[in-house]
Formats: sequence, structure tokens, C-alpha cells
Amino acid sequence: MNNYFLIIIILCYLAVLFYIAFIAEKNAKSKWVNNPYIYTLSLAVYCSAWTYYGSIGTAASSGVGFLPIYLGPAIAVPLWIIVLRKIIRISKQHKVSSIADFISLRYANNRFLGALITVLCITATVPYISLQLKAVAESFAIMTNETHGITASIFDDSTFYIALILAIFATFFGTQATDASEKHKGIVTTVAFESLLKLTFFLIIGAYVTYYLFDGTQDIYDKVSITPDFNNLVKLSGLEGGIDWGFMILLSFTAIFLLPRQFQVSVLENTREKHLKKAIWLFPLYLLLFNVFVIFIAWAGKLTLEETANPEYYALLLPLNSNHTFLALLVFLGGLSAVISMVVVSTLALSKMISNNLIIPYGFLEKFIKAKPEENAIYIKNIRRISIFTVIILAYFFYNNFSIELSLYSIGLISFVIVAQLAPSFFIGLYWNRGSSLASILGIILGFLISAYTLILPFTIEAFTGSSEFTEFGLFGISALKPYALFGIDFLSPPAHAFFWSLTANILCYLIISLAFKGHYRERNYAEMFVDSKNYSSLQDSALVWKGEAYVADIKNVLTKFLGEARTQRALQIFFRKYDIPSDTQMADARLINFSEKLLTGSIGGASAKILIAGVVKEQEISLPEVLKILEESKETIISNKALQDKSSELTLLTAKLKDANEELIVKDKQKDEFLDTVAHELKTPITGIRAASELLMDDDDEMPVEMRQTFLKNIVDDSDRLSRLINNILDFEKLSTGREQLNLKKRNIQDTLKKAIGNTQHIAAKKEIEIVNKNRFHFELPYDEDRILQVLTNLLSNSIKFCEPKKGVITLDYKLGNDCIEVFVKDNGKGIPDEDINYIFDKFYQSKNQNTIKPQGSGLGLAISKQIIEKHHGRIWVEKGSKVGTTFGFKLPFN
Repeated sequence: MNNYFLIIIILCYLAVLFYIAFIAEKNAKSKWVNNPYIYTLSLAVYCSAWTYYGSIGTAASSGVGFLPIYLGPAIAVPLWIIVLRKIIRISKQHKVSSIADFISLRYANNRFLGALITVLCITATVPYISLQLKAVAESFAIMTNETHGITASIFDDSTFYIALILAIFATFFGTQATDASEKHKGIVTTVAFESLLKLTFFLIIGAYVTYYLFDGTQDIYDKVSITPDFNNLVKLSGLEGGIDWGFMILLSFTAIFLLPRQFQVSVLENTREKHLKKAIWLFPLYLLLFNVFVIFIAWAGKLTLEETANPEYYALLLPLNSNHTFLALLVFLGGLSAVISMVVVSTLALSKMISNNLIIPYGFLEKFIKAKPEENAIYIKNIRRISIFTVIILAYFFYNNFSIELSLYSIGLISFVIVAQLAPSFFIGLYWNRGSSLASILGIILGFLISAYTLILPFTIEAFTGSSEFTEFGLFGISALKPYALFGIDFLSPPAHAFFWSLTANILCYLIISLAFKGHYRERNYAEMFVDSKNYSSLQDSALVWKGEAYVADIKNVLTKFLGEARTQRALQIFFRKYDIPSDTQMADARLINFSEKLLTGSIGGASAKILIAGVVKEQEISLPEVLKILEESKETIISNKALQDKSSELTLLTAKLKDANEELIVKDKQKDEFLDTVAHELKTPITGIRAASELLMDDDDEMPVEMRQTFLKNIVDDSDRLSRLINNILDFEKLSTGREQLNLKKRNIQDTLKKAIGNTQHIAAKKEIEIVNKNRFHFELPYDEDRILQVLTNLLSNSIKFCEPKKGVITLDYKLGNDCIEVFVKDNGKGIPDEDINYIFDKFYQSKNQNTIKPQGSGLGLAISKQIIEKHHGRIWVEKGSKVGTTFGFKLPFN
């Protein structure tokens, strides 16, 4: 492929990424940007060019040896709900902007510790970025069929221009805001897009190799299984190999937490804690999908390509070998996606660490104090831009001097071992409040020196001198000091060996120094805040034990230098309102000191914020008894406040309940009055009719026609029946509500009962020309009191007939079977029930105002009695909400 054409494709791809980032920033509050899928896919920045190309190279040479790098994260992910959630909460509360800020915050914003961590992360990340440059350069050379190697001038080296393009791209993305704790929605969305793209392209090439070039996984396995070194590809080398695997899994376990780019996306870019619930299963699934074809691509390359071919680029070489250039281009773009996302996020994280933990606290604070807020914002952005360029150029020189001779896999592991030195300070510090800054500093330095001796120094000496004498014989010829077999342990791979010795020394140093020397009172205070996660929220407001003198005006002046007048004023107003402090307060307390440091942390880092605030306050040293007294008073205040809050909450809840009960009593009382009025009317009407008809019959002098006499007698009978029904309803309700009614439970056929209910109401429906449909004709038997269930069905059908429009009404009877019950439904197309009435529909005094008549008919006991009957059967009756047309009643009856 023509190299200019490939460059045009790369530039077009970068333009697409710019556009996606622009749209994401513009719609930062959209659900398409803020969702758990975007968050989880951004975590896949872990899968860099090392994953994309290096895993295949490792699989080709050592078979399943590539797996530990992915097993570690898969094991770590379930712990995110506990560990990562705690880290996210602390980081958000304190506006943490990097892993250096987070760890130094744990040790009271120790400035030197933050700088040390920054240097360590630079040392770990520069080789990793050089790995990305190496991958792009070599894959570019393969695509353009050019020879790749060292050139006389950097201006003749295509890799230099690739590094330059990446630097410009990363600078644009990572320096939009001065507050480093702000979310980068554009970057996260772009990284998520690239993660999806690289996975898709990798799966495509995997399927192509496995099912197009070969006849599936079995075909590849059968052919590779007859090769001489097959056993080495599928088996571990005994116990020693298993131990090596264990250390490599532990190494990748620490990396998923500690790599600056992983901390950036998993902690700092997290917008909602609940996204972790999705990530704990989706991210391992992503890793599984990414690795499902790795071994088969590796084996296919060994079977198909020449031995001189670089196995790391089998995914590119296999389609090119078959003249499928378009597929190779997709693979190249997938690898480019892996590179860009890693470089952008890593340099973003490092630029904040360099500015906030190195440059600003060590030399630029005085200049910032004298400058205006607008100038400070420009200074901070320029520092970060220069930092990004510097890191990438350093990575280029590392690549030019070391990476060309090393594999992608080995470079990646060097970075992992270096960054793993943060593990004791990070993990132990989260759960052990005795850990001190001195222990952390000494542990990191000791661990780094050992890892440098056992891993970095050997290949550096060999790269510059060409001699392997140091590796083979050790320092001064002492065999116990061999860098790859320190003190006789020679069965581990170099990365696992370096990891074991460096981390062992680091942990021991951290524990011994922490136990031997107590930390400063500030360290103990911050440690308590980190460790005590149960009381975390209450500890935030009193996280700073402080004694001294400070003026609000002085603190305000410092804040204005970095935040501006408007933002400072708004922040202080919020603070005074939150703690109910008069806005004209002159003296600052510990809470304002703590609050001010947090505000500045996002822009200049925790260490610089501490220095600036300390410069305008007069702090007095606090003795241990004073600290204990302050903490005890704070604890008592917290306990008292919590007790008051609990009482207040109880009173508020009780007040709300009383209010609801009072409103309910008013409604019940009103309904009761209406009920008594209705019952009196209902009783009076038939009695009046009976009396009138009886008087007419008594006055009869045998001149009344027989037909008229029969009419009066029929009216007397009808009114008597009406009176009887009303009295029976009242008696039924009283029996059911007092529990004196005993059910006659027998196994019945529900279909027969439905037919009887239809028969009982058919003549009423016929008068209004309303159709009753029995939808389910299936026969099913279960135990129930048929008379009572018939009473419920008749009541529901009668209500539906009453509310349906004549000639247009349709009532449907239906039922369905559940796991342990039957559900019966009565549905009509009448006027329906208003939503505000649904909560009262089964009350004993309730009558719907949504009837077709001016005055509600009936006593209002029908549904109340129905509810009592169903509950007596251990069932439940309800009316469905949100029906657009008509009303649907339903009730459940258990099978036993």
C-alpha cells in the first residue's frame, strides 16, 4: 500500500476522532455520553498495542503464557465494588486529579511523595508509550512494504512524525481545562469508540484466520499439534511455571489499579458509582472476547508464515500474505486505535502529575502568586502541553535507543513492574492507618532500585555495550547478585523475578518503618479518613485536625489567584451556607482550611494547595494529647449530631404519618357520612314503596282491577328483595371484617363458576344491550368457596354493566395460570376509574364519582366485600392503573 495513501487514511481517522470528541463535549450531559457502557469501554484502554499485537507474539512463542496479563484484571474486577468505589468517593470529595495526588493525599499531601510517584510513573509510562510508537512504526512499515530500522536522522524517521502527530493530538485533547479534576467527556467517549473498534476488527481478523484460511479451531489445533514444540505451547513447566504464572497474575492485578491511565478512566472519569455494577461483568467479557482468537492467530501464523516473520504482527501478515489488503487495513486501524487511546489517556494523566506534583510545587508557586488568575490559567495549560510533548519525545528517544531491540511484551512488563512499586502505599494505606509517608517513600525507592537492578539495568548495559557479562555473572562476578537469578532464585521469568524481589523488599520496608516511626498528626488524621469507610462521610468535614490562626480575607486572596473572583465568591457562599456561618466572618476555622485546599487541588494539586494555604495561615504544632482531645470532641459532636438527626428524622416521619392519618380520617369520615346518607336513602326508598302499595291495597274496596293489584304486589316483593339485599350486604361485610365468616372450601371448576356469574348478570346486560365475553374456555379445578367467589364475580360484572355505555359496552371475562395461583380478570370498555380514586376503590365507604348516573347507585360495600372475600381466600384483588380505555379488575386465588 502506498505510504501517502495510508497517511491520508490515518489523518482522516484522526479527524473522525476529533469530531466524536467534539460532539461528546457538546452533549456532555446526554445519556449517550453518560452511561455504563461508555464507562466500561473506556476501561479497555488497558488493551493497548501490547494486547493487540504483543499477545499474539507471546502466544506464538510460549502458548498460553499470554493469559496471566488478563487473568489478573479479571480477578481484580469483582473487588471494584468494594475497593474502587471507596477510591472513587475519596477522589471526588477531595478533587483528586491523579494517582500521585491520591496517594500523597493519604499521607497528608506530602509534597516529596507526590513528586516521587510522578517520577516513578513517568519512568513506567515512557517505555509503554515507546511500545506504542514501535507498534505503529512497525505496522506502518509492514503495510507500506518498507524496511523498518534505525535512521541516520530523526527527520528521516517516519516514527518521529508519528510521535509528533500523537503529541499534537494528545495536547489538543488533554489541555482544555485548568481544573484537572474535571471530567473529560470527549476523551472518554473517543476512547470507548476506539475500544469498540479495535475489538470488532480483532474479532473480524480472528474469524477470518480461523474460519476462512483454516477450517475452524479444530483444524488449526490438529495441524499445530504435530509440530515439535507443541507441548510447550499448551502446558506449564511444572510447579515453577505455576509460580511464575502466579506472580504474573499478581503483577497484572496491581496494574489494573495503578497504571496512571487506568486510574484516570476508572476513578477520575467515573460520573456515577452505579456504573461499576455494569463494569464488573462487561469488562471481563471484553477481555475474554479480545483473547478468544489470540492463540489461533498465533498458531495459524506459525503454520502459514516463514520463521523469519515477526509473530507479533501475524494479524497483519496473514491477510497480506493472502492479498486481502482491506482486512490488513482494518487490523492496522484497530492497532492504531489501541495506540491513540493509550497515548492520549496516559499523557493526559502524566501532564497533570508533572504540573501539579513537580513543576508547580517545586519552583512556580511564587510566580503564580504574583500573577493574575487569567495568566495562571494560561501557565497551567502551557505546562501541561509542554509536559505532553516532553513525555512523547522522551518515549521516542527510548524507542530509538532500546525498544527496537525489545519485544512489545517485554517493554510492557517493564512498565508493569515499575508501577507495581506503588502497591504497598496504595493498597495497605487504604486499610491500615499506621502507614506513614516516610515508610511509603523509602519503600517505593527501595522497590524501584531493586526492579531497576534486576530488570532495567541488564538490558540497558547490553544495549550500550553489547556485552551480557553482567547478566551472566552478576555484579563484581558474584553469582548471588545475578540480576535474573538474585540469591539463587533462577526459575522465574525476568519480569516475575524482578516483581517478586522488588515488591517483597518494598512491603517489608513499608511495614517496618511504619511500625518503628509514627507519622505526623496530619498523616494519622488523613489515614483515619481513608481507612474508616463506614464513617467516611462524617469524617470528610473534620478531615483536618488544625490549630492556629487564619483570616478569611487572606484565604480568599489565594483562591482568587487560581479560581477567579466570581468562582471564589460562589464557593465561599456555598461553604458559609452549608455550615451556617455568617458571611462576614473574619477568622477561618479548620473546615475552611480543608475546604480551600480541596478547591485548589484540582488546579495545582494537593501538595501545592497545602503549601499555598500554609503560607497565609499561622499553624501551631499540636501535641498528641491535644489531637486525641480534638478527635474525641469531634467524635462526641458527631455522635450527638447523629442522635439529633435520627430524632429529627423520626419526628419528621411521625409528623408525616400523623398528617396522612388525619387526612385519611377526614376522607373516611366524609365517606362514612355519605355512606350513612346513602344507606338511609336506600332503606327509606323500598320501605316507602312498600308502605304506599300496602295502603292502596288496604283501601281497596274490591273495585281495583286484578292487573293493578298484581302490579302493587310485585312492587312490594321487589322492594322487599332490595331491602333484603342491602341488609345482607351490611351483615356480610360485618361477618367478614370480624372474621366470623367461615369459607366452604371445595375443589371447583373455575369455568363453571364463570358461566354461572355470566348467567346471573346476563339479563341486566341484555337490557342495556351489553355483550359479555368468556375469553378463556379452558377448564381448571382449584379449592374455593363457590358462593363467595360467585358473589365477587357478580359484583364486578354488575359494576362493569353499570359503567358501560348502552349498546356499545363489551365486558370480557378471562383468566390465566401462574406458578402457584390463578388470576381472573374482568375487563370493560366503560368510563374507567380516575387515578386519584384508585387508592380508595376498595374502601368500605367508597363510591366512584365517575358513574353514568347523577347520584351514585348502591351502598358502596360491593368492592369492600369482594376484597374481604378474596383476602379470606389468601388471595389479592386489584384494579389496573393507567388503562386508557375502561377498567380492568383482577384477583388471585392460590392453588392450595
